[in-house]
Amino acid sequence: MLSILKELLDYVIVRKKYILIPILLILAIFGILIVLTQGTAFAPFIYTIF
Repeated sequence: MLSILKELLDYVIVRKKYILIPILLILAIFGILIVLTQGTAFAPFIYTIF
């Protein structure tokens, strides 16, 4: 899993696609939120975002 993140970071740096950094961070935050709140009362509120 960490190798995928390293490859993405290398791609962003080498190709100078710095606009991808905020997009990747937002996707990571949403992914972590979904995993952490999977059985709680917050789940319906998170799923309404999508």
